Amino acid sequence: MSTEAAAPPNPLDNNLARIIGEFAADSGTIHFIADDGMLHLAAASAGMPEQVLAIIRTIPVGKGMAGLAVERAQPVDACNIQTDTSGDVRPGAKATGLAGSIVVPIFNGEKVVGALGVANRSERVFTADEIARLQEEGRKLAALRV
Repeated sequence: MSTEAAAPPNPLDNNLARIIGEFAADSGTIHFIADDGMLHLAAASAGMPEQVLAIIRTIPVGKGMAGLAVERAQPVDACNIQTDTSGDVRPGAKATGLAGSIVVPIFNGEKVVGALGVANRSERVFTADEIARLQEEGRKLAALRV
């Protein structure tokens, strides 16, 4: 029997799982801007492949969907990241096997502090209502930032 105490549950993991369920998504991530100015992975959905985690663990602001959402302070979406030609999707994103995705900036007041992304295996266009709800979820996540 191990004498090590179990790590306390991460409220970001729990909230991400809830958000993924509420939006009928297959996957999701939460990134926050750290002191180095980079986006660092704070939570990822269960089952995310290690090769994908390695790519998304740290993201420069302005690169990929999460980095662009933070830089622009606006949602960045792709109906199908496998076939996207906008330039917003990094080549490594195809390794996820996901298609329809969106990343919204996480605001603390008026300041962007991170990014919330959700995605589906199939093509998907997120409605204006869903985008507004995701942005509100992001504001709630900002309060949980460690």
